[in-house]
Amino acid sequence: MNEQLKAILEVLIFISQEPLTPDKMKEVLGEVPEEELSSALEALQEDYAASSRGIQLIQSAGGYTFVTKPEHDQWVRRLLQIEKKAKLSSAALETLSIIAYHQPITQAEISAIRGVDSTYSLKTLLQKKLIKIVGRKKAPGNPLIYRTTDKFLQYFGLNSLDDLPKEEEIAKILEEEKQLLS
Repeated sequence: MNEQLKAILEVLIFISQEPLTPDKMKEVLGEVPEEELSSALEALQEDYAASSRGIQLIQSAGGYTFVTKPEHDQWVRRLLQIEKKAKLSSAALETLSIIAYHQPITQAEISAIRGVDSTYSLKTLLQKKLIKIVGRKKAPGNPLIYRTTDKFLQYFGLNSLDDLPKEEEIAKILEEEKQLLS
């Protein structure tokens, strides 16, 4: 294992203000073979997975980033004087999940699925930068089109939209929960 490469990757990921993608790593590092880069990243993740470490290296939004381990959350919040993470309302979560699974999508389409007006939820999600406007649909009125952002992936700890639970997985979880409650 190339310890020097691990150290360089560690510092690059540490100073990056957003998840550092493998493409950006290659751009900075130059001619590092793909296999060597992957091996170094995997070894670095294993190093930080050790229980004696307070931070971990995760894949998020198509790149790599350092995050605190969940078991140390209370001390980080105390130091930074942060109250609990501002939760999204159930309406905002419902709207966000519709966008995530049906994107690109318009407000009218979202409201039709939800059965209620989604204007306020969309404003909230735009303010939190969890969704973005990506254009206009070629339809009467030229409505705005919405998609999720990389911040959405980071917020939910996803590497890509492919990591969203599939319909079958959701149905299975709901069925198991229903059986537990009966």
